[in-house]
Amino acid sequence: MLDFSGNTTVYLACGVTDLRKSYTGLAAIIKLKFHLDPYSRCMFAFCNLRRTLIKILQWDGSGFWILMKRLDRDSFHWPATPEELRKVTLKELYWLCEGLTVSR
Repeated sequence: MLDFSGNTTVYLACGVTDLRKSYTGLAAIIKLKFHLDPYSRCMFAFCNLRRTLIKILQWDGSGFWILMKRLDRDSFHWPATPEELRKVTLKELYWLCEGLTVSR
């Protein structure tokens, strides 16, 4: 089951990701581009070019979960720095999904 406990590590793949990819493609990005283990219990969040779709990938011990949120209007305030992986809290991820910004 998905882990929404307060001690879950959440990573944002800043910039643009091709979200036509499914769990295998997103797991490959995590492993090859960011050099992290996609089979850890961390959540990894990705956003598309138009910033209207977010996919979150998490391994639960027996398989991958993918959560998606798509906006019909407006766009997410996603960090635009490419090649960066940003560590955030679950609360900050929730804020992003609600259309708010995460600023440091």
